[in-house]
Amino acid sequence: MSEQDGKETTKKRSLKPLSHLIPFIMRYRGMVGGALFFLVLAAAATLTLPLAIRRMVDHGFNAADSAFINAYFAMLIVIAIILAIASAMRYYFVISIGERIVSDLRQDVFSHVASLSPEFFDVNQSGEIVSRLTADTTQIKSAVGATASLALRNSILCLGAIGMMIYTSPRLAVLVLVAIPLILFPIIAFGRKVRQRSRIAQDMLADASAFASETIAATRTIQAFNGEKVAAARYGGAVETAYNAARAAIRSRALLTGVAITLVFGSVVAILWVGAQSVLSGTMTAGTLGQFLLYSVIAAGGLGALSEVWGELAQAGGAAERLSELLQEVPAIRAPDKPVALPAPARGEVEFDNIRFSYPSAPTRSALNGLSFKIAPGETVAIVGPSGAGKSTIFSLMLRFYDPVSGAVRLDGIDIRDTDPLSVRERLAIVPQDTTIFAASIHDNIAFSMPHASREAVQRAAKAARADEFIDRLPEGYETQAGERGVTLSGGQRQRIAIARAILKDAPVLLLDEATSALDAESETLVQKALDELMTDRTTIVIAHRLATILKADRILVLENGRIAEEGTHQSLIQQGGLYEKLARLQFETGARDFLTPAQ
Repeated sequence: MSEQDGKETTKKRSLKPLSHLIPFIMRYRGMVGGALFFLVLAAAATLTLPLAIRRMVDHGFNAADSAFINAYFAMLIVIAIILAIASAMRYYFVISIGERIVSDLRQDVFSHVASLSPEFFDVNQSGEIVSRLTADTTQIKSAVGATASLALRNSILCLGAIGMMIYTSPRLAVLVLVAIPLILFPIIAFGRKVRQRSRIAQDMLADASAFASETIAATRTIQAFNGEKVAAARYGGAVETAYNAARAAIRSRALLTGVAITLVFGSVVAILWVGAQSVLSGTMTAGTLGQFLLYSVIAAGGLGALSEVWGELAQAGGAAERLSELLQEVPAIRAPDKPVALPAPARGEVEFDNIRFSYPSAPTRSALNGLSFKIAPGETVAIVGPSGAGKSTIFSLMLRFYDPVSGAVRLDGIDIRDTDPLSVRERLAIVPQDTTIFAASIHDNIAFSMPHASREAVQRAAKAARADEFIDRLPEGYETQAGERGVTLSGGQRQRIAIARAILKDAPVLLLDEATSALDAESETLVQKALDELMTDRTTIVIAHRLATILKADRILVLENGRIAEEGTHQSLIQQGGLYEKLARLQFETGARDFLTPAQ
């Protein structure tokens, strides 16, 4: 898509951004129908009042008939009761619809965002996405609920009042109809400006929220470097920028409201003066003028309220546009139209065939260059190499977080691009280097990939990972809350929970990315024994910087600059005297010398 096409698409989207909410609204046709019924009933009751007042002025007072007046006042009380009931029911329905729609919208947006490829999150801040889920949806809730109801109510009142004005006095109504375009055009013009500035304000607020989310997550690092003042100053600057953008939107909205009220009531006064001249000349009764005046006030009030409501809807339009952008985001990785089923039962065979790959965020830098290897079912293969050699990229491609630029990744003989990514990931269990612990119980963290697992199954996995030792000592055992990102646990404890999670999944292919990197020597020995049992009769790929963890591997692949530089067992690679021998010497000999040399 060209840049010009992109601008035109954005422009088209911004004309009617709230139209993206129609599918959500139509899910609840019954509630919408109820809201519309009571909305029309309340408007009809309001429009009936001027008719009764005209009759009283023209007939009741002149005849001095107290019974006539009493009957009309009784009728007004009945109308007031109907208006009250209709207004209460309208409020109930529209607010319920707003809450329900926003709840659905949040769920749909979150589900869609969770399905997006890592490529999307490489270039978008998580805090900015959270801002769309919270601040933008709150803005829409107000619009879909109270604001939309007021807009419909005032529109019906305005149109109904104009119709009754034409019925009451066509001559005066013509003057009103001439004035309406003079009122509406400025409202529409200013409304567009309000929407544009509201969108900018929402973007600025999202930037501030993104920085706040990042800062709060790194509180310990900030305090360790005495960076509180710097962080507070940066956040203050972001908030001030958001405030200035919001103030610009408020100025436009205030000007819109002032201009609309001036035009509306100025027109009413002018028309009233013309009507007063007609009463004085005897061509119109006082009751008729009063009726027309009341309808004029209703129409003017409706237009005046619409100007303010228009501004609120314009603000919600900016929020809806931002959310629709998320919903329209297409995942880079998705299942083909007719996915190929993986063989059953699973064998665990993995093959990389001449893979070339560059990360989308750095397309000019190659992460893998013609990488090829094949791992037999049940084989344990270790991947080593200096930082940046492409080790973790192999796992990212296996999990199909990305697709290679060329070549094919195969699982059990099937190109993983030809099958459903969910099916691929069902056959893989990973223990990552950067362990993810959720703000949930220990049980739920271990059972994350199998939420219906029994407590006994979770306990067996924890015991195999040597995690039961510390879990049993926690205040509430498996129901203990881990805290955000597992803040209440040590690094080694978090690592063992991640290992238990992989053990519970019991997948045919196991991916270990520095699985014991955060463990002390004693824990590492215990967990390594558990991993040795887990790797039995299972395809295992191990990424390790510490070579002591992969000495038992059936085969070792040494990566350098995205290619396999060496391949073999530990002993054969040591004898080759290449890169692996250099890495081993640096770790083993230097470590032994430092251990044996007394401190000076």
